[in-house]
Amino acid sequence: MIERTVSWSLIVLGGLILLVAPTMGAGLNTISQGNTVFIGEQGLDITSAMNGDTQIGWWASGAAIATSSPDAQVVISDPRNFFVLPSQFSSYSGAWYRLNAQGKPDGVAFIVADQSLDIRTEDTTVNVDETDGWVSRGDEVRFRIDTNLNTIYTQRGTAAPITIKVQSPDGGIYSALVNNVGATTTLENIPVTASPFYYLTTPIWDTGNSLYSVGTYTIWAECNANNMKNNYEVAGKTISRKTSVRDQDQNPLISASVPTTIETPLITATPTATPSAKKPTTSPTTVITSPSVTPITTTPSLTATTVPVSIVSSIHTIVESTPTKSPGFGAVLTLVSVCALAAVIVLKKQH
Repeated sequence: MIERTVSWSLIVLGGLILLVAPTMGAGLNTISQGNTVFIGEQGLDITSAMNGDTQIGWWASGAAIATSSPDAQVVISDPRNFFVLPSQFSSYSGAWYRLNAQGKPDGVAFIVADQSLDIRTEDTTVNVDETDGWVSRGDEVRFRIDTNLNTIYTQRGTAAPITIKVQSPDGGIYSALVNNVGATTTLENIPVTASPFYYLTTPIWDTGNSLYSVGTYTIWAECNANNMKNNYEVAGKTISRKTSVRDQDQNPLISASVPTTIETPLITATPTATPSAKKPTTSPTTVITSPSVTPITTTPSLTATTVPVSIVSSIHTIVESTPTKSPGFGAVLTLVSVCALAAVIVLKKQH
């Protein structure tokens, strides 16, 4: 009875495998004709894509493919172990054609593409993208991946494994994160099947958990499918740019403004900080700029040598009564006066 039960179990299991097999891809490294391959991928099986041909060629955009020679050409020595060598293919993205024995195009073999990979951090508590921003401690976080590597899944049936790196303020790198219900989610070899791609429908990181300290976390993503990162480690391609998020209780913009309000009175109190601060300490001589004081400081002698009005009037009368004379006329007039006076005296004595 036990043997019969086991036999039926094996039959059912085998049937399930047969049902599932057609929906599964041939493998991460198996390339069919017309599929996309990425720069740096190694160990690819392109047997199906080559269909017996041993050479591939590339033509620049707009070239007459049917009547011209390829601008680049590669010999395929082992179609079961093909390497998309960066030095050989990075400048020739696009369609590569099979070449027949005469060197003529024999249909597209595959398409060479350059990777793109980016990651963003979203605060699900407030529904805000906080890439290179900050999250209030206790908010929950999820990640979004944008990439063209999802093509691997749509064409080959096996998803490209992407790993998310979360580096703590002290330099440690987490391989998993814990959310607010205590569930642990791995960050390694995440099967990316779409773009944009959200890892799970629920947040995976509780920033208020005691496992995570306050500070700035560095976040990036990597893909090493078929050794592409090992062979072609370029930011934005097999490794995303590094982003950050700060986990803290208060808005950093608010806390950053506090020192400014404290320092402001200290700066204005320093005499050298503002020219107007010097005015109270300067000498009273600065009042010479006032129009009302200027007559006093420039004519001090008027009050010290005041002449009585009577004297001034007498002088004025003398000056006014004395006519202006010609030079020498004053001496003649004096002589005449003396002579007249002498004559008067003589006449008086005679009488």
